[in-house]
Amino acid sequence: MGKNLLKIFTILFFVSLLGTGSFTYATVEKTVVEHANKLTELRQKEIPEPMSRFLFQSGYHFEYPDAVRGIYVTGHSAGGARFETLIDLIDNTDLNAMVIDIKDDHGYLTYTPDSNSPYLNISQRYIKDTEKLMKRLEEHEIYPIARIVVFKDTVLAEKRPDLSFVQNGKVWKNGRGEAFVNPFLKEVWDYNVAIAEKAAQLGFKEIQFDYVRFPEGFERRDEMLTYDVGEYNDGDRDNVQKRVDAVTDFVAYAREKLQPYGVDVSVDIFGYSATITEAPGIGQNFSRISQNVDVISSMIYPSHWTSYFGISKPDLHPYELVTEYAKVENHVLGKLENPPVSRPWIQDFTASYLGAGNYRVYGKEEVEAQIRALYENGINEFLLWNAGNRYTPNVNYKMD
Repeated sequence: MGKNLLKIFTILFFVSLLGTGSFTYATVEKTVVEHANKLTELRQKEIPEPMSRFLFQSGYHFEYPDAVRGIYVTGHSAGGARFETLIDLIDNTDLNAMVIDIKDDHGYLTYTPDSNSPYLNISQRYIKDTEKLMKRLEEHEIYPIARIVVFKDTVLAEKRPDLSFVQNGKVWKNGRGEAFVNPFLKEVWDYNVAIAEKAAQLGFKEIQFDYVRFPEGFERRDEMLTYDVGEYNDGDRDNVQKRVDAVTDFVAYAREKLQPYGVDVSVDIFGYSATITEAPGIGQNFSRISQNVDVISSMIYPSHWTSYFGISKPDLHPYELVTEYAKVENHVLGKLENPPVSRPWIQDFTASYLGAGNYRVYGKEEVEAQIRALYENGINEFLLWNAGNRYTPNVNYKMD
């Protein structure tokens, strides 16, 4: 319509010039101004006012805390009797947030969605009433974070081998019997982003993506497995860079899709990823992922490190290990123009599986040692991991 208006007024312009009987500069200038004003006026009437940007409102009210100090909560705990125990823990300490499983490590939804949901057949009724859950969190001013396990997904892999990694005609699984889906494929991205959108609609204020990576040691299996590389088949990039690009691109894509919901996006990442340029097998580049999230949560449990930072048995030295890690992370994030909030996962469990002489029993002293190391290095947020959701009592979480 705009082009048609322009044509009409161009014709009228020349007709009006002919009608004046004079082509003086003043006449031309006056006529041009008059018709330009008319054209602008009509265009303004033709084009509607820009629509206000959609921003979803869940109906719940959660304020971002002074600093997030949170705990991990399984779907079983969130939907069971332990939930009230965990609320009491937060009510009586300086903890203020929960990271709750919405899509778990197997690939199951931890609640039952609407009957017409495409995810109904992967749901478990651990959380029986999501509305009741959110209201309890709101009442107790507990900041809600939805954990979504992305590429470790045995449920989807077995259902759709074409979205996974195949070896000898069967879906490949690691030594723990876990299967992964393929980070190269946009169908896998959309599958998980849709779940994240639903979590935002439930009222969660942050979406935390975990297992945003290829399987551990993938570089040793790369040539043995059959899988699709989707849109990453072109270019001169080697397989390492393709993996890094795929993982990074997923994070950026998910964050863009979640913008209308006003939620923060966080990613869990191996702590050692910050100490190297990139983890070649799993496709994690700490700096590139950090540029595409609001929060980066490195998993820095002392028990998960081998000899590192000159510390031969890290689990025995929680304060020293976290101190050395924090220095490295601060250096890496300090190079970014807009660094995310650092909110590491720390250890609140005993790693007896390391064997005698290689571990210590973790309690109040060990948890506080990690927190103190973070605070001393300017990192004021953290999350506590205990797979069974049994957390150490009487911990001074603010170190005051």
